[in-house]
Amino acid sequence: MTHSLVCAGTVSRVSSVLNRNTRQFGKKHLFDQDEETCWNSDQGPCQWVILEFPQRIRVSQLQIQFQGGFSSRRGCLEGSQGSEAFNKIVDFYPEDNNSLQTFSVPTAQVDRLKVMFEDATDFFGRVVIYHLRVLGEKV
Repeated sequence: MTHSLVCAGTVSRVSSVLNRNTRQFGKKHLFDQDEETCWNSDQGPCQWVILEFPQRIRVSQLQIQFQGGFSSRRGCLEGSQGSEAFNKIVDFYPEDNNSLQTFSVPTAQVDRLKVMFEDATDFFGRVVIYHLRVLGEKV
């Protein structure tokens, strides 16, 4: 059965936070299910989110809700097991809008994921995400 895999034991890291204001724009807002909060990256050529799960997972879908005008034209999902290097799982191509977008993921068993956002629609390379969900099952 497919369900959200991000839990209290999941450790997350992000490439940057706008003006280092983690209280207003920090990574915790990616997973809080609050429509009023978001992660807002600072400027740069490539933004990313790393998730370390407390156990091995089988990913089937990735869901992302951007703020229109601050999305990414191209993304890449990478995964690894343990301390291995990240390997590419799939490229995805988000639309520049406010809708929750779902991307299918080829079957991959991992305990770490890296979601990279390349070619931002914002001139300065900022990305704004209201929701980030990893769907699948625990192995």
